[in-house]
Amino acid sequence: MKLYNSLTGRKEPFHTFGRTVTLYVCGITPYDTTHLGHAFTYVTFDVLVRFLESQGYTVRYAQNVTDIDDDILRKAREVGKAWDELGREQTEAFVRDMADLNVRPPDFYPRATWVIPYIIKITQSLLERGFAYERAGNVYYRVHADPTFGLLSRLDYDEMLRVANERGNNPDDPHKDDPLDFVLWQAARPGEPTWESPWGPGRPGWHIECSAMSLRYLGATIDIHGGGADLLFPHHECEIAQSEKFTGQSPFVRWWVHVAMVRKDGEKMSKSLGNLVLVRDLLNAGFSPDAIRLNLLRHHYRRPWEWDEGEQIEAQAWANELEAALHVKGGSSTPLDPQPFRRAFESALANDLDTPQAVAHLRRLAAAIRTAHEEGRDVREARRALRELGSTLGLSFGAPTTVSDEWTRLLTTGTRHCVNAP
Repeated sequence: MKLYNSLTGRKEPFHTFGRTVTLYVCGITPYDTTHLGHAFTYVTFDVLVRFLESQGYTVRYAQNVTDIDDDILRKAREVGKAWDELGREQTEAFVRDMADLNVRPPDFYPRATWVIPYIIKITQSLLERGFAYERAGNVYYRVHADPTFGLLSRLDYDEMLRVANERGNNPDDPHKDDPLDFVLWQAARPGEPTWESPWGPGRPGWHIECSAMSLRYLGATIDIHGGGADLLFPHHECEIAQSEKFTGQSPFVRWWVHVAMVRKDGEKMSKSLGNLVLVRDLLNAGFSPDAIRLNLLRHHYRRPWEWDEGEQIEAQAWANELEAALHVKGGSSTPLDPQPFRRAFESALANDLDTPQAVAHLRRLAAAIRTAHEEGRDVREARRALRELGSTLGLSFGAPTTVSDEWTRLLTTGTRHCVNAP
């Protein structure tokens, strides 16, 4: 398998040590879910996990919930709810959407608020090593003390500052030594939830939360770290910096995998702009989960695309065709050999998760089944292959799925396996 690595800017043969792949994917900030941009990211990684498992790997997968954040606090004030109540409601809504789309749950589903003691430990270590400083109860990462900062994004200082400012950075913070320095711990503000720390009451910064959860659940070095392309800078760049300086180990991540943005009305689909297409609205409009998945997977994960209702209607027709092919009766003459279709399908996914080609090969197999049926040929093995390959894309072909109970367990235990998290 070849997988594009954002760190190197090229497709590279994927390999790991042993047969277990560690995967961390940045999860939701639960204040307004679930639009197609979310779905594109998590369906993409669902297919990656399924394909790796079909190739004999075991995947150890953690996905987080950023349950304390500026956006949640702002939204909670707007709607007149407690921040944690809003977070629970929106996380539950997201889980329902993922279950209905047949997205399998991760192995670990931690919340940022679960690892605050570990966040404090990381922050203390960075202070002791000179990579951070404290001012007025705030702790900042010292960017200029890290000569490798910017390795992932490959942006110069001015461009890094511009992008960071667009994505929540406050360059005018009078406590900072440098406008690009980022918050590890934020001092208490009136009316906000706080936790005790050596620097006074406060709450964690955004970037340190994911570092803490990734390190806590998957270890100092992981195989794949993923998320939306808009997280590459500053979020993932900051994760690398603080994680590697805390553990003393490099690389923090072997493969960085970023999923492109979904657009509507010419702009990135986002909660702030309000140009959203919600998964729940599509399901309520009568589109099947398979149709929504096929419409997402007809687009390569690294290419931005524009929402088009006509494409969604066409994807529903594809889903109907695939399901119908599973129900044709088998004949008795020469069997239809599905192996060429299987090889083409697997080759497509092995080529940087080329789901558009994989979907095309699946549709060709379904068409061949229909033709072979009309010729009286035996299509039983071909039907089995269609179901198996479709399952790699997460298609259920109209059958009830079994992932809801596992997602429900994650909401309360944080792990799919009913064991204590590491």
